[in-house]
This record gives sequence, C-alpha cells and structure tokens, in this order.
Amino acid sequence: MIIEKLDGTIIETEEYGIKLLTHSISSPSPRVVTEEIEGRDGYIEIDTTYDGRKIRASFFMYAFDKYDYPLLRNEVFRIFATKELFYFHEPNQKRRWLVRASGFDIERFSPRGGTFEIEFSSPSPYAESVGTTLDPFTFDSELWQIGQGLEADDLQYVHNTPSFRVFNAGDIAIDPRERPLKITFSGASTNLAITNVTTGDTWQYTGTTVDGDVIELDGIRSLKNGLSIFGNTNRQLITIAPGWNDFTITGASGYFEITFSFRFYYI
Repeated sequence: MIIEKLDGTIIETEEYGIKLLTHSISSPSPRVVTEEIEGRDGYIEIDTTYDGRKIRASFFMYAFDKYDYPLLRNEVFRIFATKELFYFHEPNQKRRWLVRASGFDIERFSPRGGTFEIEFSSPSPYAESVGTTLDPFTFDSELWQIGQGLEADDLQYVHNTPSFRVFNAGDIAIDPRERPLKITFSGASTNLAITNVTTGDTWQYTGTTVDGDVIELDGIRSLKNGLSIFGNTNRQLITIAPGWNDFTITGASGYFEITFSFRFYYI
C-alpha cells in the first residue's frame, strides 16, 4: 500500500512491515436539495450533490522481534494518525483518494504481530488519477492502467496550432473553481482569447504579450509573468468537459505554445 503526504512524500507501508489485507470503498451517496410548496403533494428537487466517501481497510503488521514491536506500533501511529489529510493510493488502480484516518486500535496477537482496521474519510466523492496530463502516457511510467478511460491513441496536452483537441478521461468536468487546472500560454499575442468550443467557455486578455512572456490560468487566477492580470480579462474561466474538447486560439501571432495540466477524476 502507498500513502502520499501533501508535500509529495511517498510511504510504501510494506517497507515498514505493514501490509494491507483488504479494503472496500463506499458507493457514491447523492445528497438532494429539495423544496416543498404548500398545497402541493411531494417536493421539488432543486439540486443533487455527492457526499464524501468512506474507505474501510484492514492491515497486518509484523515486527522484526518483540523489542521492535512497540517501535513499529509507533510508526503506524505516525503514518495514519496524522492531523493532515493525505492520499490513499488505491491498490492496482493507479488512482488516489484524499483521506483522513479515524481512530483505531491495534490488536496484538503475538509478540511480533498485530492487526488493525481503519476507516478513512474522504471529503471528496471522487478519486483522482495519480498521473497528470503532462506525465508520459505509457504503462512503463507506472502511472496509468486499463480502465482509466484512456481510449484515445494520440493524447496531447501541449499544442502550437490555432485549433486542437483536449481529452478529459475522467467522469466529471474539470472546473478550476473546484479542482486544479493550469493552462499556460507562451508567445506573442494581442487580445488573446482561449475558447473551449465544446463547453462555450472563452477567456480573453485585453492586452499584449511578446515572445518570452508567459500567461498562466492557474485555478481562478490569471497571471502574466507571475503578476495578476485578472482586471484586464473578461473574468471568465475555462472548464473541460468529460471526453473530447475542441479548442481555438485567437490573437496569437507567430509561434506559440499552450499546455494543459490537470488530473482525471473518477466516481
């Protein structure tokens, strides 16, 4: 089992003598917002969202000897009983869940061994891909696997033409108000506009750039060479729908490059 801290530190639990035995993930739980009208039967559904998810896992731990056992127990506490959220990498899935562990007890069954069960709570109903769109899309990279929606053969997220396509292999749209999305444009332009024809979203900058300038749409921020240009934009955002998204670039002059960096999210 792999645990990943928010700073990117990777912990492979088997290296400590901690082995994941079983795990189960709760199904999505819809949360429906309703409104009742006096004199009318039933209710009206206003909106539906998902609650967070639960992951239940059981573990086996085995120390080098009886003297090492309490040291291993303390390591278990350090790994799982942390105040910070961390990522639980789902075994054999190449996707991860942002979680927090609930309290747990370790049952010692021998001088060297013990077992324990943990319920992890994820504030998000979605798992996310371990890899990003700027990582190599090869199985040798050990970031991807069959079943992640990677049906296309020519996935590209770096482009230099006025029209191109971007593929979202996940189950849900990438909305920068909710999930990380970074779009980077470098090159010369006047009144640069980036349009997702599929969603109808257009972001436009009423200014100019020259060769060497870099514009970043980082989440909800609009930056030029690291400084905010939000006030000189149309104050809109780009979202990316599941599947193929057709994009156009206008206002660019000469050679330019645009990149899209995000993860895929799965129900």
